[in-house]
Amino acid sequence: MTTPRLQLAHITKRYPAVVANSDISLAVQPGEIHAVLGENGAGKSTLMKIIYGSVKPDEGTVTFDGQAVNLRNPQQARALGISMVFQHFSLFDTLTVAENVWLGLDKSLALAEVARSITAKASEYGLDIDPARPVHTLSVGEMQRVEIIRALLTNPKLLILDEPTSVLTPQAVIRLFGVLNKLASESCSILYISHKLHEIQELCTACTVLRGGKVTGVCNPRNESTESLSRLMIGSEPPPLQHRPLHAGAVALRVQGLKLVREDQFGVDLDGISFEVRAGEVVGIAGVSGNGQKELLYTLSGEDVRAEASMVQVFDKPAGRLRPRARRALGLHFVPEERLGRGAVPTLGLAHNLLLTRSNAVGKGGWIRTAELDKQARSIIERFKVKAGGPNAAARSLSGGNLQKFIVGREIDANPKLFIVSQPTWGVDVGAAALIHAEILALRDAGCAVLVISEELDELFNICDRLHVIAKGRLSPSIDRAAATLPQIGEWMSGLWPQAQPHQNNKKEGAHAQA
Repeated sequence: MTTPRLQLAHITKRYPAVVANSDISLAVQPGEIHAVLGENGAGKSTLMKIIYGSVKPDEGTVTFDGQAVNLRNPQQARALGISMVFQHFSLFDTLTVAENVWLGLDKSLALAEVARSITAKASEYGLDIDPARPVHTLSVGEMQRVEIIRALLTNPKLLILDEPTSVLTPQAVIRLFGVLNKLASESCSILYISHKLHEIQELCTACTVLRGGKVTGVCNPRNESTESLSRLMIGSEPPPLQHRPLHAGAVALRVQGLKLVREDQFGVDLDGISFEVRAGEVVGIAGVSGNGQKELLYTLSGEDVRAEASMVQVFDKPAGRLRPRARRALGLHFVPEERLGRGAVPTLGLAHNLLLTRSNAVGKGGWIRTAELDKQARSIIERFKVKAGGPNAAARSLSGGNLQKFIVGREIDANPKLFIVSQPTWGVDVGAAALIHAEILALRDAGCAVLVISEELDELFNICDRLHVIAKGRLSPSIDRAAATLPQIGEWMSGLWPQAQPHQNNKKEGAHAQA
């Protein structure tokens, strides 16, 4: 028997409201890709932070390469050869990509040398990124690439990946798996956290399952089915989605001839984008991160009001110059891709985060009706099965998946007429993803118009009626989900789509009108 690269024995971590980890033990061998599987709030991220030195356990021991270690901080962990890619990125917005990466490397290296290393590593692994770009100009998917490249440049003995593929395209995932298998062949051990069961079955040779902060199973995922892994993780299989026939109604959102020059040098110009979303249908937009999704979302939400008023119409009302509050008054509710910072204020409680998009809890004179806020927050927590320490729990105290459920639930609970959501199930477990998808389809069946922007092609194929692809600021023609294929959409994501025939578009619009 070889000495384990990492061994945890009886790890326990308590917080005032919850026991995050309870008597957890696991071992990872050199060159092993070991999955840690569990539903949102199961204690996975806390356990990884203990291994990385950013959280100290209350009980238990950590052994690395046969030596007991007391990890006091991430610097000590990195010195041992432990590197981690967080689900919530640890990047400084005002610094460049190269400067962010430099902070975690040997300070004897010159910044220019680090920039060259980033370019080389990005090219080697197909994770293209410009070292000179400020982080605040990056999309979520591009930030994910920075985190992965930063970890790879440390030449780790143990690499911890927390939801690494949540915002990567299928092509990028294939390349990443090649990287991870190569690292494993060179004796690097990998701890891999993901809610995508098919990824775990394809990539990993060992799996530890957590539920409620405790180990509930250890297995080889290649010997398990998706159903059995799901039962180990959440105790059951998620219910199948109920698809009802499409009955599209009036146009809720019309975007026509949208042309917009990027606001910064690293953005993407929007080039003549036109599409419609009708009441009672779900329209999806696929695409590789950084191809204009952010610019389009800012324009649709009202965060960017530079477009001509008529270019964006909400229920036939010119809305291109309306701010978010005015668009909400028309029935448009919006979920951004960034959970912390845009979707929620990290330091505020969940109840007070409702004030970001709700005004019904503010009385005369600006007084906040706290009891009303608490009632609404409790209702959302219960309906969307959010694991939190109550309505006053700070947003940053929730796991990524639970915060996502709350933000999506907050906007769905407002009964939107037009619902725009970006990356709706980023980092959530299979049970939570099924719940969110079911709620989106229920909105659609109730007559709401839904626009979903996602890099998860399986998700788009599961819930959408029609699909578009965005590439280099241009939008593809619409295609019915039933007629689309994964290889075709993957090809379109490179900008290679046929030009729409005018008579086909007219025929399609006529069919929608009749429906």
